[in-house]
Amino acid sequence: MLSVSGKNWDEYLINKRLIDKIKVDFKFSEIVSKLIIQRKFTLNEIHSIRGNLKINNPFLKSSDFLDSIKILKKNIDNKSKILVIGDYDVDGCASTSLMVSFLKNNKANIRYYIPNRFKDGYGANLTLVKSLLNKDKVDLVIMLDCGSNSHEIIKYLNEKKISSIIIDHHNIYKPYPKSNGLINPKKICDYNKYNYLCTTFLVYFFLDVFIKKYKLRYNIEEKKIYVLLATVADVMPLRHLNRLLAKEVLEKFNPENNNFLKNFFNLYKLRRKISIYDYAFILSPVLNSAGRLGDANKVVEFLSTNNENLRNKILNELFFFNNKRKKLESMAMSEIDIESKLHKNNEIIFLYKKNYSEGIIGILASRIKEILNKPCIVFTLIDDHYKGSGRSTSNFNIGQYIQKGIQKKIITKGGGHNLAAGLNVKRKNILKFKNFINQEYQINMNLKRNRSFYISKISSNAVNKDFYHEINKLSPFGNENSNPIFLIENVKIVKPSILQNKYVSCYILSNKSKLIKAVSFNSLKSNISKNLLYNKRNVDILTKIVENNWNNKKSLQLEIIDVILKTNNA
Repeated sequence: MLSVSGKNWDEYLINKRLIDKIKVDFKFSEIVSKLIIQRKFTLNEIHSIRGNLKINNPFLKSSDFLDSIKILKKNIDNKSKILVIGDYDVDGCASTSLMVSFLKNNKANIRYYIPNRFKDGYGANLTLVKSLLNKDKVDLVIMLDCGSNSHEIIKYLNEKKISSIIIDHHNIYKPYPKSNGLINPKKICDYNKYNYLCTTFLVYFFLDVFIKKYKLRYNIEEKKIYVLLATVADVMPLRHLNRLLAKEVLEKFNPENNNFLKNFFNLYKLRRKISIYDYAFILSPVLNSAGRLGDANKVVEFLSTNNENLRNKILNELFFFNNKRKKLESMAMSEIDIESKLHKNNEIIFLYKKNYSEGIIGILASRIKEILNKPCIVFTLIDDHYKGSGRSTSNFNIGQYIQKGIQKKIITKGGGHNLAAGLNVKRKNILKFKNFINQEYQINMNLKRNRSFYISKISSNAVNKDFYHEINKLSPFGNENSNPIFLIENVKIVKPSILQNKYVSCYILSNKSKLIKAVSFNSLKSNISKNLLYNKRNVDILTKIVENNWNNKKSLQLEIIDVILKTNNA
């Protein structure tokens, strides 16, 4: 079924015998059993549904971890000078905060630095490292959430007899940098099945191995909140260890007992249980805004300090940057002609403009990708090169093709994940890059059709608390473990309105005269929102069932994901 957004929707079909087996073996309902099979839940994940949340460290015997720990222990014991360099996003800042807090607790001679995207250029680069080392003699450099392809930096450090440890999760390619310690589950190793972990989770496990090996007294458990924050901010899959972590933190950790969370949510006047949504869409954007428009070192300081006055001062600065980010984003989006991009079926969406702020190009790419359901790369012109940020859909690994562009010398530098990437392209090469990436995209699309799946067809009567609690057993929901999508047929859209000049609120009326509150977070510029606002015919809707918590009053509502127009109305 073709939707107004251009997706082909089909029901996810599963052998009935498999569903019955799960129902019998684990005493789950039909819908939970179906979701378990669809998502290929492991036995540990199935047990976690019943509350078994134990997270075991899988790296206790890993040679990469143990070798790197020996290097760090030697430098701590020798009172060596240690420099920690992290990336400027939430994962980079959170992992740096974990490492710095631990090292300070162990009286290590430590300093840290988060690169400034405006002053220092793209991430940790050789010019920056030379500058930092010229200011102070250093014996060990630890690179967090960066460094996997920093061959020049590692070569320079080796020449200077400076040890190095890299802990990272970005795509890495042979030959690997010759650092003294290299931890990255995306390289060929005995732990690459954990390639879904963010850097902060890797650092958490690294420190846990260190603590256990040397029998130290240090409460690493309380840092799980930081790991969840980074996991959600970096849009890591909420599967396996990530899901166990999220479930444990949300159920067992009280934000009131965590200094930075308590201050943060007090400012927002939140008086409800903190959800995944809050980490993803309230907390993360504020923390990320420092790296986008200011100095991300402030975030590390905010996450690490015990000084409440300093924490409040930094928090106010972060709110200032976030408000500035919102204004810049709104202005830029209002100038973009989305309509002109709608019919470019076999092309990635490209935008390049001289006056785009570097700090918002990633957000713009993300917004446009969500509206058009296609990869988008947004560039801003800086001197003789374009600096770009890309966001992709699940069927196009943008990080892989950025690396391919580097190998072909079309891209100067860059890197990223499956869904997000950053890159620099010389001004003279921008059209060459555009042709290259579009060609790769077209080849990829010929192999992967634009098919989307809903889990089951339901009636409006299924929208009740019992059914909601059943599907919520697989929560928390996020990347690769999304809140399931259902099809409800032949409904009328009633009382549509625009909320906060961003979203569509409405009611759906079924043929059984049941009225249900609904909301759509799709952009007002999307075909989905336009049909909800202006279409008078009955439609089929693809929807999630969610809980709305307003003023401590909970109620169920639908979150409309897509719309299918009916040819004949009942």
